[in-house]
Amino acid sequence: MTLPLATIERLMKQVGKIRVGADGAGEMQAILDKKLASVTEKAAVLAKHAGRKTIKAEDVRLANEQL
Repeated sequence: MTLPLATIERLMKQVGKIRVGADGAGEMQAILDKKLASVTEKAAVLAKHAGRKTIKAEDVRLANEQL
């Protein structure tokens, strides 16, 4: 699963108020993909531990804090 490069570039421009090169957006894409996978995997474990099949916001927050 990969977030669209154009979306990442647009968001980076909005936050940084500066131009973003393709290599910069590509590197951010790789970082975000890894972070998304890590947080999701941890949140899934937390949801299962709570006896649920659905990941809730609290699972995502806790997973992010633990990583």
